[in-house]
Amino acid sequence: MAALNLSRMALRSSKPLSRPSHLLSVRLQMQMMQSSSPPLTRKMSMDAQNVASLINSSGLLRTQGLIGGKWSDAYDGKTIKVYNPATGESIVDVACMGGRETNDAISAAYDAYRSWSKTTAAERSKFLRKWYDLLMVHKEELAQLITLEQGKPLKESMGEINYGAGFIEFAAEEAKRIYGDIIPAPLSDRRLFVLKQPVGVVGAITPWNFPLAMITRKVGPALACGCTVLIKPSELTPLTALAAAELSIQAGIPAGVVNVVMGNAPDIGNALLASPQVRKITFTGSTAVGKKLMAGSAETVKKVSLELGGNAPCIVFDDADLDVAVKGTLAAKFRNSGQTCVCANRIIVQEGIYEKFANALRDAVQNMKVGDGFSEDVVQGPLINEAAVKKVESLIHDATSKGAKVILGGKRHSLGFTFYEPTVIGDVDSDMRISREEVFGPVAPLLRFKTEEDAIRIANDTNAGLGSYIFTNSIQRSWRVAEALEYGLVGVNEGVISTEVAPFGGFKQSGLGREGSKYGMDEYLEDVYQMQFAQGVSIVSIVKHGYAFALGVLMLHVKLYIE
Repeated sequence: MAALNLSRMALRSSKPLSRPSHLLSVRLQMQMMQSSSPPLTRKMSMDAQNVASLINSSGLLRTQGLIGGKWSDAYDGKTIKVYNPATGESIVDVACMGGRETNDAISAAYDAYRSWSKTTAAERSKFLRKWYDLLMVHKEELAQLITLEQGKPLKESMGEINYGAGFIEFAAEEAKRIYGDIIPAPLSDRRLFVLKQPVGVVGAITPWNFPLAMITRKVGPALACGCTVLIKPSELTPLTALAAAELSIQAGIPAGVVNVVMGNAPDIGNALLASPQVRKITFTGSTAVGKKLMAGSAETVKKVSLELGGNAPCIVFDDADLDVAVKGTLAAKFRNSGQTCVCANRIIVQEGIYEKFANALRDAVQNMKVGDGFSEDVVQGPLINEAAVKKVESLIHDATSKGAKVILGGKRHSLGFTFYEPTVIGDVDSDMRISREEVFGPVAPLLRFKTEEDAIRIANDTNAGLGSYIFTNSIQRSWRVAEALEYGLVGVNEGVISTEVAPFGGFKQSGLGREGSKYGMDEYLEDVYQMQFAQGVSIVSIVKHGYAFALGVLMLHVKLYIE
């Protein structure tokens, strides 16, 4: 089986972090950052070190993998460094695991599945609710951890905790609403039932851009349905995943139900794909890796759900409210420094409003404060690593060499490291790489169009089909265009559309399946059809058993209501 190129991180060894004394609040951290200090780069470095040390004292800074309820080093002792993208400095070393650890984690999950799948929906709901409560109790520490290892502004990190925890809360509620069905039988002495049963052990492979939410969006429904999971977080941001796993233990979720391995991505991925005990792979990440996982899953015919790359169009019509369109575009494009799969990748503007919109967007972007995510009023942090910056530079160079004009930004930020200036680039066309590839950076490319048909054609001219956005004051137009777009998500006059109560997923090469909402629960369930033949059973007996069954159901509902 071909190795999966899931990580470019070099493998390094070093000693674990020592334990400090106490945890400061987010407010105190802010006060520290506003006080007088040495030059900016040193200030960022010192604050990051303080945050790491203080989180460590809370017990949430874990550096080992979780296998069968026990924290474990890599069997060969190897570690891998986790870096702060705002400073380029190492935060801590975590275990660099591989195939052997993954196989043991699979076995632990498989053993735990036998009992976890037999627990009642009400029991699973209580465990998940407790986990949700703990996530919210520790949301400040978790938000600090996200900003430390991923770089997004602290306010955005706090938003991710609320968003990510929401998937656990929703799953806790939905666990008690996994219903089967009764089908009218073609014969009077038959009864046809459809039961929902958990798919089994789930391998969940998650990205770095939302270190908590991309995990809870998968693990919450999996556990609610009765599955057990093995989480493989990104090597760039494993700390949040490990902290969430620690809180799952504190919530009382049994050993082996939640497992975490990180390190050698190809070895871990290959072990997940090869194991017949893993019955489902759920992945968020690049389309290239998703294709490899899909192909590798064929060997053991695993169930697969994939949330892959996007190339989101943001269509601004002449009749749009300019302020609403600019505000929505800012949210859709620059959230998380443009590093989301539903970021507006192409801003397609009707020619009658193009100049006004371009000028208004430029003015708004110009006011965005860039800096370390712990600093006050910062709305854009660094890109995740140097490779991300080089990709943005390459796309802008290609566009400008083909006639595009930089309206604002277009270069590295004076802060250095992996900071990049918020950028607006005009006169972009569909033949440029920036229109064909996912930018994953703070760059807003503007394209012109004349007619509604042109806008739809340009928007659909891609192999991706995840997020899309429309800005118009015409209800009829919003209906026409939304239904013509080949995308799984459509935002109308709104730039932030993701929520745990709605299905998230794409068309074409943006993936398979849905996450979130009641529809996302089905990804972790198998439909089991039963035919029952009532041979030799009297009608009176069937009726009596029917009354007894109904009475039992009623008493169960009363018990759940009282609890």
